[in-house]
Amino acid sequence: MTRKVVRAHGRDDTLAKGEDTTSAKQRERRRTQGSHRRPPVGAAPGTIVFPQGTTRLNVIRYDKEQLFERTGVGIDELPALIVPGQVNWVEVEGLADEAVLRRIAELFKIHPLALADIVNIGQRPKAEAYSDFELVICRVACPRAAHEFDLEQLSLVLGRETVLTFHEGERDVFDPMRERIRRGGGVRSMGVDYLAYALVDVLVDGYYPVVEAMGEKLESLEDRLIARPTQALLGETHRVRRELLTFVRVVHQQRDAVGAMMRADHPLVGDAVRVYLRDSLDHALQISDVLDTFHELALGLMEVYHSSLSHRTNEIIKVLTILSSIFIPLTFIVGVYGMNFEHMPELHWRFGYLLAWGLMLGVVVGLLVYFRRSGWLGELPERPKQD
Repeated sequence: MTRKVVRAHGRDDTLAKGEDTTSAKQRERRRTQGSHRRPPVGAAPGTIVFPQGTTRLNVIRYDKEQLFERTGVGIDELPALIVPGQVNWVEVEGLADEAVLRRIAELFKIHPLALADIVNIGQRPKAEAYSDFELVICRVACPRAAHEFDLEQLSLVLGRETVLTFHEGERDVFDPMRERIRRGGGVRSMGVDYLAYALVDVLVDGYYPVVEAMGEKLESLEDRLIARPTQALLGETHRVRRELLTFVRVVHQQRDAVGAMMRADHPLVGDAVRVYLRDSLDHALQISDVLDTFHELALGLMEVYHSSLSHRTNEIIKVLTILSSIFIPLTFIVGVYGMNFEHMPELHWRFGYLLAWGLMLGVVVGLLVYFRRSGWLGELPERPKQD
């Protein structure tokens, strides 16, 4: 899953030696996309910074017997498509058209502060109750590549007969919900509060693939760190930890938002739907607990790296020590025979040279046998026990 990480200002964009190029590209992509849009410092409350792009409206309207679905709706057509007595779902894809968004806020009486939270992305997941509606800010995990995800903001406004969803991107995450509506069944017999719950539940369940991908990443990192700790793996470990920390924070906030929806004393959410919200809260708690475990595992990866590195260093030092221990007696032997004394044993003997080589080879073999039995060259296999 990718993450949107706020970096400190003034950081040199030049890659440090050994830094992961892929991570640098991901940071550059986040900077160019603008993961957070904020009004200028000192701006009035409700000031909105609109991005560049387009805004697209889709409408789904249904009850037990009827289903109406239309994409690419014009803002002037929207009031006529909202039918009292039915569940109306308005999807807003893209947050770039200021005139359209302000007209939607006027039609559905959305408070200026709520509209600012919707458009100025980068808000924390939360649930806020207003007099005529309830605003829920969510983070949706959108797949970008294999085991990579973007966390995009999705805002949900629950009205008396209408649910509006505002998605900063254009990637579809609610297709399973549309299929449920088209098939009919229980969802068609419920009200707008149940639709709001079902949409939030889809977003919460969308976290499961991200959690599974992060678990696989951590397991793979742990295996590679144990096998061969390298500087590149250390950089990847830090990247995964940052990614995990971002996702842990988002899931914790989303969990609190679902809990606030369930516990809020708002007339738009009925008691029957609160039971379903409790189940969605249970899913969020389950994901949160798993991520907390992953967080502890990620912290332990640094200990695994240092332990593996120390073990590898000790193995290298052991090999060098063994080699030094072998050559020390050989150096002594050749040093003795290299002395220029005239009267030395076997100095003029015909087989003296062979005796010296035999003595040195015997010392080497003896030391290797001793090191082997001492466990320096690997542990000896255990002998099977006899009955």
